[in-house]
Amino acid sequence: MDLRLRGLSHLDPQVVPLPNGTEVITRVDRVVDERRVPQGAIGRVVATHPEGLDVMLVGIGVVRYQRDELSPRKLGQVRHAERRGAAWDALTPCIVLEAVVGSRAWGLAEEGSDTDRRGIFALPFPWTAGLASPPLDLVSTDGSASYWEIEKAIRQALRADPNTLELLFVKSARALDPIGAWILDARAAFVSSAVYGSFGRYALSQLKRLAQAQRLAEHREHVLDWLADDPSLSLDAVAHRLAAMSPRAAPTEADRVLMAKEHIKQLYRSLHDQGLLPAREFTCLVTFAREGRRDLDLSRDLRPKNAYNLVRLLSNAIQWLRTGEVDLEARGPLKEQLLAIKRGAWPLDRTLEIAEALTPELEEARRVTPLPRHPDVPRAEALLRRIREEVARRHLEGTPGPLGKDAPAAPVAVWDEGPGQESPGEGDDA
Repeated sequence: MDLRLRGLSHLDPQVVPLPNGTEVITRVDRVVDERRVPQGAIGRVVATHPEGLDVMLVGIGVVRYQRDELSPRKLGQVRHAERRGAAWDALTPCIVLEAVVGSRAWGLAEEGSDTDRRGIFALPFPWTAGLASPPLDLVSTDGSASYWEIEKAIRQALRADPNTLELLFVKSARALDPIGAWILDARAAFVSSAVYGSFGRYALSQLKRLAQAQRLAEHREHVLDWLADDPSLSLDAVAHRLAAMSPRAAPTEADRVLMAKEHIKQLYRSLHDQGLLPAREFTCLVTFAREGRRDLDLSRDLRPKNAYNLVRLLSNAIQWLRTGEVDLEARGPLKEQLLAIKRGAWPLDRTLEIAEALTPELEEARRVTPLPRHPDVPRAEALLRRIREEVARRHLEGTPGPLGKDAPAAPVAVWDEGPGQESPGEGDDA
């Protein structure tokens, strides 16, 4: 957390944490279903457990490894992991507000549901007084817990960010410090009719994107079938086949083929981003169609969890706008609908029909809402100033606690020459 990070020579790639999403290289051979996975296989961390890390390997699937059996693939990830881990270790005692969110908070948990936590932390005064930029987010290694710095959280809440407002209004929200209680006491200042856009219209737009993603997924299956049957097909040949069956309108046939080619490129880029292809290249897509397709899962966009959460946001927006109050826990018929969507019992088309049926209710709720048009910015600013002054007071008076005399050491700003760079004055002619 220096002003400019030092070189990587002080970092041990075998020690730094590997957050979910980190690209890694395996350091040992492994046998999976009688198939040898050699050292040097490329993958991406998808889950973290006390007994090891789950890694999605290109063309193989998910395999469990111990931490010392993996190395980060990119040096920048080593740097990011070190900073993220150091911030988490240093600042988690400074969390002032926390809540359980997700399915357990919305009344939609089932067996095996994760426990997700979200919250707000304060920066000790010395962390805000120097040149080094302090972290504004704290994220656990497995991604199940995340916390925002106070000013960041306030700015997000003023924009009616759904994640932030849900943190402030969920029943499980609890203050871990008097500062957290101040935030909860002032939470009404952040509420406005802007929830119409941030909750309601946002959910509708994302549901429409799901419908488009579903169509793209259907095309994906055709492309993979064609390549599996005939690996000699070129990108142009596959694009012409796809254009011939695509219902998308285009000014000319050439435009239709160009759109189809772009979709194929998006496909292999997406599969690479999911850790399923070693490179963003058409040749890798051909190989995947023949050998690695068994590992293909629903895209992240098409998972039922995303659809049910969007319908939940839409319903919350209607209630909040109509009554001026919000209850984030789903009940009755709405709960049964959401659980059915979450389990995949309803096709996406039916979910979209529900959303369309709710659209007139959303518009009417916006028309009659008792919510103010804008949040109470002066009150929010007064809250932030009060918190900043309180943190400074604890520091100056040496009050016991993580925001006072027991605060973690602040990051130190140092100059980093960087590899191959000269120090000021070196090489200059006097």
